Amino acid sequence: MKASNDTSANRAGSFFFQYAIYFVLIILILGITAIDSSFWSINSLRDILLQSSTRAIIALGAAFVLITGGVDLSAGRMVGFAAVLSASMLQIQEYSHRFYPGLPDLPLWVPVLIAIFAGLLVGLINGVIVSRFSVPPFIATLGSMVAVLGLNSLYFDMKPNQSQPIGGLRPDFTTTLGSGYIGNGVYSLPYIVIIALIVAALVWVIFNKTRLGKSMYAIGGNVQAAVVSGINVKRVLLYVYAAAGALYGLAGVMEAARTGGATSNYGNMYELDAIAACVVGGVSTAGGIGTVPGVLVGVLIFGVINYGLTYIGVNPYWQLIIKGLIIVAAVAFDIRKYLTKK
Repeated sequence: MKASNDTSANRAGSFFFQYAIYFVLIILILGITAIDSSFWSINSLRDILLQSSTRAIIALGAAFVLITGGVDLSAGRMVGFAAVLSASMLQIQEYSHRFYPGLPDLPLWVPVLIAIFAGLLVGLINGVIVSRFSVPPFIATLGSMVAVLGLNSLYFDMKPNQSQPIGGLRPDFTTTLGSGYIGNGVYSLPYIVIIALIVAALVWVIFNKTRLGKSMYAIGGNVQAAVVSGINVKRVLLYVYAAAGALYGLAGVMEAARTGGATSNYGNMYELDAIAACVVGGVSTAGGIGTVPGVLVGVLIFGVINYGLTYIGVNPYWQLIIKGLIIVAAVAFDIRKYLTKK
């Protein structure tokens, strides 16, 4: 009888640790709703999804790197660079302070692809530094973070712009990728949320149904075993960092469209939010563990914190304390699960 009780307790504990992140999200929503019942509405949910969409794409990019046992500190600055690049080429002709005064209206997809390619290129450089020169990911991406900030600042300071905020963006850009909706009324869904869901579905397929995904988890679990099993670790890391960079570039484009402008400060500290969302969502800091649903829930938790606590008037400084406690608790759960498996 005692053995049966112990088994039941172990199963309950295992269930709790496995799904703790979902309990945290539910408790946050119920707690905020208990304070202000108007928070429980379709409008609030849509606003949280809208604000979380770009962060979700950045976090999915960071998850690529984290699963292999690395870390990417350049994500935020890549987002900012992509935002400035795309916005600088998508201003209306009548705007008095155009970044490129003589530039004709380009097809929407051209600046978007340029910005995404810029992120992919920086990610590829990160991959080369990490895989070919064996530089630790923390140092490699720290260096690229600083370099991309300098490059973006130089570009942003070009004449005639000279570090002025980029505004006057074309309606087809801000509506299609930023503020546009599908459907009518309260049940409408923003395009930006749909794009984030499509990206999440593609990343899920990569993680779970492709050789690249299986290789990523193998490298994060045990790089030496991955080498012995015939995985080309250097090639996989190139693909991983390039894919992450492309996602950062896409997120930068969407952020510019969502906010209707861009400055060189865009993306500042976004990499820390992305890493925190991944960790809270169950992506192991040791590598080899992580899921797309977990990452999305991690992003939603911080979305609920940012939106919900502001909604009920909680001091922003207290919000930071709560976020910090959740991050530490998530890492503690991660380590506990790892030790339990050992």
